[in-house]
Amino acid sequence: MSLAEEDLHRIEALVERLVEEKVARLYYERDLELRERMVRVEEELKHQRELMERGFRLMDERLEALRDEMNRRFEQVDKRFEQVDKRFEALTDRIDRFMRWSFATTVAVGGLVVAAIKYL
Repeated sequence: MSLAEEDLHRIEALVERLVEEKVARLYYERDLELRERMVRVEEELKHQRELMERGFRLMDERLEALRDEMNRRFEQVDKRFEQVDKRFEALTDRIDRFMRWSFATTVAVGGLVVAAIKYL
């Protein structure tokens, strides 16, 4: 019982059509899987971007707070330097007065010694 040439062609066409349908279905299923994966990846990327933006925003806020804190500390240091500067100026004035007084006393005593030597 051999098959006729026409039967072989019909079987070949039928097998070919079935294989094409199966391959098309597999490609379609694979395409759906890939699209779903791409959607998940895009969603994850969006989530990561939001997290990064939030992190950058928090870092900006932290840097702003640090800058404000540093400015406050520098202002405190400036105030201390102003106080030290005032005390230094007061000390300088006292030393200047002492030097004038010492010089005047030395000149006066020296003059008295010279006058005493001349009259004695």
